[in-house]
Amino acid sequence: MARSPVNKRHSKLRKLLLCQQTTNNMLLFILANFYVVICSYIRLKIREIKTNDEKIMDRRKWMFRLTMESDAVCISELRMDRATFRVLCDMVSDIGCLKPTSNTSIEEVVAMFLYTLAHHKKNRTISHLFSRSKETISRHFHLVLLAILRLHPILLKKPEPVTQDCQDGRWKCFQGCLGALDGTLIKVTPPSDEKPRYRTRKGCISTNVLGVCCPNMQFIYVLPGWEGSAHDGRVLRDAISRPQGLRVPQGSYYLVDAGYCNANGFLAPYRGQRYHLKEFSGHRPNIAEEYFNMKHSKARNVIERCFGLLKGRWKILASPSFFPIETQVRVIMACCLLHNLIRKFMSQDPQESVLEEEEEEEENEEEETNSEDESNEVEYITNISPTDEWLAFRNTMATNMFNEWRSR
Repeated sequence: MARSPVNKRHSKLRKLLLCQQTTNNMLLFILANFYVVICSYIRLKIREIKTNDEKIMDRRKWMFRLTMESDAVCISELRMDRATFRVLCDMVSDIGCLKPTSNTSIEEVVAMFLYTLAHHKKNRTISHLFSRSKETISRHFHLVLLAILRLHPILLKKPEPVTQDCQDGRWKCFQGCLGALDGTLIKVTPPSDEKPRYRTRKGCISTNVLGVCCPNMQFIYVLPGWEGSAHDGRVLRDAISRPQGLRVPQGSYYLVDAGYCNANGFLAPYRGQRYHLKEFSGHRPNIAEEYFNMKHSKARNVIERCFGLLKGRWKILASPSFFPIETQVRVIMACCLLHNLIRKFMSQDPQESVLEEEEEEEENEEEETNSEDESNEVEYITNISPTDEWLAFRNTMATNMFNEWRSR
């Protein structure tokens, strides 16, 4: 018997109501689950919000680990041992005019600064580690940077010429030598309109840094800031022409590579002859020029090792940072000063073992000198140009070194 039209309509209505009820139940189930997830997320975030007391406790624990737990941790995180860290804090306070605030101590802001240089971390990471705001991190970074730059008259090494009684076999044949110099490229982030000037021949955006060091790998003079496209010789000429620039007394000299001019005060190797140490592997020098280049390379390599220690110690120099270019230049100078501090006050440079260096740190006692009196008595080199006298000086030195070696 066929259904009536009324029964058919009722059946359709029941199906529609059932579908609508099922849909409503599903929506309620989804909304309920969404509500549970949101509530759980909010509770989790509320738990992550720490009170001031909790932040202070975390900060104290972190500072204790960095600066007091052990020398190994302090060297790993801040690149210096605990005693050297305390020396640095005293110096930036007494000489660098860095003052503590009601909420931050000298030790904390110096540790922030060193950690940033050593690991090249952004303010967000430093803010999390030290439980400080990003504004506080940025402000104190620049204050510590300026305080360390004020230490440059103390931390830069005073040059001392090599004497006749020098016991270092690499340097004893270079009497009167003050050290070695060279340029190195460090990647930076300049403004967009200035990038072409900082672009090197290899396409990197870098600054050309002139470094001058003594035989024990402490910096005597550093000139950062030149564009990467600038030639090393141009940077050196600028250094000796500055009022407070590089000073080379008459009768003394620095070892330079073949990229520089062999001129009074700057002893370069012979061009067209073997020079790099690997080129002498299994080969004995046959002429005086080759032997001179071999000895020159062994001694001048100190500046290459010095740059290697510097870049290996401070990771902020390994890749471009996003500070203004003026700040990046200051950071390079600060890294060099801190390098000298570590070389001066630590009995052994930990970075040397990383680079597999065999020589140990020698403690040099510096005599206090009056720079004003020296400037009146000593005549300095003011230009770089080759002369016959300087060429004869190099030839005589090479001949004497070669004859002495062959007579052994």
